[in-house]
Amino acid sequence: MPPLENSLIVFVVSLLIGGLGVYVGASLLAGSRDYGHAVVTAALGSLVWAVTSYLIGGVPVLGPVIVFLAYLAVIKWRYGTGWITAAGITLVAYVTVLVVLAILSDFGAGLVTDIPGVPGV
Repeated sequence: MPPLENSLIVFVVSLLIGGLGVYVGASLLAGSRDYGHAVVTAALGSLVWAVTSYLIGGVPVLGPVIVFLAYLAVIKWRYGTGWITAAGITLVAYVTVLVVLAILSDFGAGLVTDIPGVPGV
């Protein structure tokens, strides 16, 4: 399989895992039960994270904080929640993705270190 196809498959699977994390967080904290909405939110969050990180992520101390707040703003906007609930959704998404990756690694899947839609994973 050519490298581009392989990269595309890894990206799509990673995005679906990130969407699952957002879905679990949003279902627990915002009452949302729409996986498609969660995947789109994960994709938008990933895009916002990448763009803001590129533009201002290198600014010491303040850059990473602004990047994270931009990501939280996407979660807040997409689910109509407050900042604290958006942070909770993000935390649950992060933990969910770590659990899924741990389970997948038990089945021989390689370590995926960049999951779109969930920062820091």
